[in-house]
Amino acid sequence: MISPLAYIHPGAKLGENCTVEPFAYIDDNVVIGDNCHIMANASVLSGTRMGNNNRVFHGAVVGGIPQDLKFVGEDTTLEIGDNNMIRENVTLNRGTASRGKTVIGSNNLFMENSHIGHDCIIGSGCIIGNTTKIAGEVIIDDFAILSACVLVHQFGHIGSYVMIQGGSRLNKDIPPYIIVGREPARYSGLNIIGLRRRGFSNETIKSIHDAYRHIYESGTIVSKAIERIKENMEITPEVENIIRFVEKEAERGIIG
Repeated sequence: MISPLAYIHPGAKLGENCTVEPFAYIDDNVVIGDNCHIMANASVLSGTRMGNNNRVFHGAVVGGIPQDLKFVGEDTTLEIGDNNMIRENVTLNRGTASRGKTVIGSNNLFMENSHIGHDCIIGSGCIIGNTTKIAGEVIIDDFAILSACVLVHQFGHIGSYVMIQGGSRLNKDIPPYIIVGREPARYSGLNIIGLRRRGFSNETIKSIHDAYRHIYESGTIVSKAIERIKENMEITPEVENIIRFVEKEAERGIIG
């Protein structure tokens, strides 16, 4: 299942039952797990560590060197989990000396022409839409959905279970469970459909909604809103996640 027209460096390691199509390129210092499919004209470059059951489509470049002028050739990696679909012309860059690695979880879909910059940390179950560009050192938590043509500023943090509408430009951090849209990008309510699809109960969704009412509808500054949440609400795991994100993880400040 490996085409004689593909190039595979002798130093690369491939697992069992892999398919490598004609004109694919697999570099030295690459590890690919079992049951992966590398399609025609895709490139898997040095430093890539890929798990099982991944599909890399035509023209994708996985493990390219960082687009960062501070990069001077240091030994870094791109670490990819299992069951990811990496569509046509996607680019996934490896890390720099800052973190040493770019990390991508499992069960993600990277749609055509999307880009993940150096030192990013992408969770599991995410969808990155067509032509969406993620700058360096961005964190995206589990089950986030970024629609087409989204631009994410470097060092940003996007929380879990969010929905980002197409064409949004993000220069602030995005707390979990919400929809972000409009121009400029703003809080646009809860991602109710996404939460229900993931099995969140109506009671849990209500508690999340009440927390965001304190943050976005009370007219108070965010720190005061968090104090009110702690004083007046039951601190469920989801509410605790919101508090932790706002207080400790949103270094750039949350979107308005």
